[in-house]
Amino acid sequence: MYLEADRLLHTDEEPPLGAHLITPRRGFLHHGIYVGACKVIHYAGLSQGLRRGPVEEVSLACFARGHSVWVRQHASSAFDLLEVVRRARSRLGENGYRLLTNNCEHFCEWCLRGVPRSLQVEELGAPVRAMLTLLRRTAAAPHP
Repeated sequence: MYLEADRLLHTDEEPPLGAHLITPRRGFLHHGIYVGACKVIHYAGLSQGLRRGPVEEVSLACFARGHSVWVRQHASSAFDLLEVVRRARSRLGENGYRLLTNNCEHFCEWCLRGVPRSLQVEELGAPVRAMLTLLRRTAAAPHP
């Protein structure tokens, strides 16, 4: 899910240090943190198919895999840019990818704000939560 403030990165444009980058894949958006020198740290996860992958540092071209790259424009980060990069590097090699609880978007949000979060997962879960709320209300309602 793109946000209104997300901005397309132009060809040959270098992203800002510590930027949250997004690139489309089939059915989802893939996320990473730009760490300078045309390198991105991302949770490889399912970005290359059904094989799970670790947090790794790759070239911007490898991250994009021929797709467009967008810069997520956050209102602010909880950390300065060098700390965002340090946080991303601190997790290199981690191999605990979980689609619903520890994916590439959770990783980026943790690097930027200290709280792992995935808007894509939250968006998918919204209809299920609404249905559960409705079922609870129906079950709790007095019956004639």
